[in-house]
Amino acid sequence: MDLLVLTVLLPLLVGTSACFGLGKLTSVHGRALTALAAGGVTLAALLCLLSMAPEVLAGQTLLVQYPWAPDLGLQAGFRLDGLALMFGLLITGIGLLIIMYAHRYLGADDSPGKLYTLLMLFMAAMLGIVLSDNLLLLVVFWELTSISSFLLVGYWGHRADARAGARMALAVTGGGGLALLAGVIVLGQIAGTFDLSAMLDQGERIQAHAHFPLALILILLGCFTKSAQWPFHFWLPEAMAAPTPVSAYLHSATMVKAGVFLLARLYPVLGGSGLFEVIVSGAGLLTLAFAAYVAVFRHDLKGLLAYSTISHLGLITFLIGLASPLSAVAAVFHILNHATFKAALFMTAGIIDHETGSRDMRRLGGLMSVLPWTGTLAIIAAAAMAGLPLTNGFLSKEMFFGEAATAQSGWAGAWAGGMWVAVVATLAGACSVAYSLRFVHDVFFNGPRQDLPHPHPHDPPWLMRLPVLLLVLASLAVGMFPAYTLGPLVEVAARAVLGGPTPPYHLALWHGFNLPLLMSGLAVLGGVVFYVGLQRHWKLHLHHPRGWTGRLFFTRALDGLIQGAQAVIRLTDIGSLQRHVAWMLVAVIVVAAWPFIETSLPLEAGQRTLLPAPASAIAVWLVLLVGSATLVLGHHDRFKAVLLTGVVGMVTALTFLALSAPDLALTQLSVEVVATVIMLMGL
Repeated sequence: MDLLVLTVLLPLLVGTSACFGLGKLTSVHGRALTALAAGGVTLAALLCLLSMAPEVLAGQTLLVQYPWAPDLGLQAGFRLDGLALMFGLLITGIGLLIIMYAHRYLGADDSPGKLYTLLMLFMAAMLGIVLSDNLLLLVVFWELTSISSFLLVGYWGHRADARAGARMALAVTGGGGLALLAGVIVLGQIAGTFDLSAMLDQGERIQAHAHFPLALILILLGCFTKSAQWPFHFWLPEAMAAPTPVSAYLHSATMVKAGVFLLARLYPVLGGSGLFEVIVSGAGLLTLAFAAYVAVFRHDLKGLLAYSTISHLGLITFLIGLASPLSAVAAVFHILNHATFKAALFMTAGIIDHETGSRDMRRLGGLMSVLPWTGTLAIIAAAAMAGLPLTNGFLSKEMFFGEAATAQSGWAGAWAGGMWVAVVATLAGACSVAYSLRFVHDVFFNGPRQDLPHPHPHDPPWLMRLPVLLLVLASLAVGMFPAYTLGPLVEVAARAVLGGPTPPYHLALWHGFNLPLLMSGLAVLGGVVFYVGLQRHWKLHLHHPRGWTGRLFFTRALDGLIQGAQAVIRLTDIGSLQRHVAWMLVAVIVVAAWPFIETSLPLEAGQRTLLPAPASAIAVWLVLLVGSATLVLGHHDRFKAVLLTGVVGMVTALTFLALSAPDLALTQLSVEVVATVIMLMGL
């Protein structure tokens, strides 16, 4: 079996089966064996990707095709290029760390078999998305991520917030998935194929088609809902009711990256059009600034990280929306960097919750003295999130500042040569520094702790610290030696996005004194000032309009849908069989009459045999309609109802006779006579 297919099938079949079976073991050794099985399958999938990595890094694209629906010309294709390799390594590499972390995170009452089975299912779905060469197959895996994430977010089903968050996530991402399916079908009809290997070279021809804007809008709806772009962002903070391993995996490195992955994958097809640049860069910039501001004021640790994730996803979306090849390189680089430091921060938040019993920063404080290891790792990861020097976040943030300062396309070049974009980017950077400061200072310093459920916290076991330590070390290694650590992977991934060679660029810690460095300095200074004056800004935040967050719109739309459904039920479900039959008859009549309405043809028109219909046939059919209607209205009188039933049957027999079916007419007539006589005798 091809290694590409094996990479997907390992977690899909082996992982889910093993974890489901071993999950029945409730002993300590049974729980450890379940975690070991999940980790072993994930490691095997990671090794499969690493074994193919040298060929991809050498510039090759690995492709395998299997017959799917030959009569329709569909094949189940899988491809591994630089972009797929990068995401595959993120999915399996961080997934392995999450499994290690979850083993010590789960409580005695939590089911490891359930969690690991769902994680394996989700991992397989994500690998299917990034490795699919057929867009329809990609949509199948896309929907599988929505379903599995619904189950993961609702893992603690006994909690109302988990159930509500899972429903909201499924409603938003599921609706976006339907839009994506429609967009993919339109795009496939335009291109004449659903295979990416054949479609990616047809960008100019596809964009010249009249239906391209429709396909673009539908696909962007799917991407924006999945990657939590404004105004579809509100489901992500609600999904923080999930266990922290789920949040660290789905909402930092995998599920929320699916939307930006598809934008990057289809960049050769969709990118370059003015509509794409305006919508994508505009939505990304708005999401970046809005979510960065809101994150500063979240009290919940995971809520702060959720809005931070939304902001960074907006940053990546904005970079993809620009018409600059260098911005695509920056987007690829930041996808990698964000996944590492954000997964570390989510796991840190889980450690704090695990040890103190609270994630409310108003109750936390002074934890550095009792959680020194956790505090040190959190400070470094938060520095990467803020974009401070010597971290990987600093490098990709500087690339972002450079692209924002020189942006000339889409919304970026609409005013003042794009300089206003640089201002917005700097302000968003200041907010990121402010919420990073708050994450560190309010939790690990800032006075004594207040009424914690666990009053004596301590550093967690090494199995919970090790994944965070590895991710933090990776952030530092990339920050200091980017060209040696991620340089080749970024290069092949960016080439896959652009569909050709990359522009000249240099991954290094120091680029001299320039405008991006000045913007970084202003962002740090502004973030510190913002945090110091937070109490004044807090009042401003408390009075800002809440409706623009999108959650209120979703809630009202859902309430309206429920009220509309209840109104329909009140109108139709009144315990009357006749009312139900009447509604069905109305529907049948409307469907039957619609072609005549559309074509504006008279009833007697037509050129086929038996058309135009003779007047006698039309008269018989009118009798049939009148008899049926009278039967419905007069059903309370049994004698009349039986006679009218016989009349309807007789007219039907005459219709068969008029249509040259005497044998059928005779049979119908015999049945009607006998049935009418029997029913009359029974009265």
